[in-house]
Amino acid sequence: MPENQGLNKFHKNSVIHKKKKKGIPHTTEAKAHNKALSKRRILIENINRLCQIFRCVKEVFRGKHKNDGLTWRLVAALVNLRCSSI
Repeated sequence: MPENQGLNKFHKNSVIHKKKKKGIPHTTEAKAHNKALSKRRILIENINRLCQIFRCVKEVFRGKHKNDGLTWRLVAALVNLRCSSI
């Protein structure tokens, strides 16, 4: 697999899954790598879902651009508060 594929062209520290080539079965190392990557990714996806409960995050932001960061920090604080109390 080329090293300069997809996201790696723009972000050198990114990690992408290992693809299976046609007619060649996946090695156990590739399967383990993909599984570990999926475990990390699902944590981030769950946090994104918690953030998108808030309407101001999942829809187009219609406020002033200078307040966009403030809105995200507020949503992140509320999600962190909710996760810490669970």
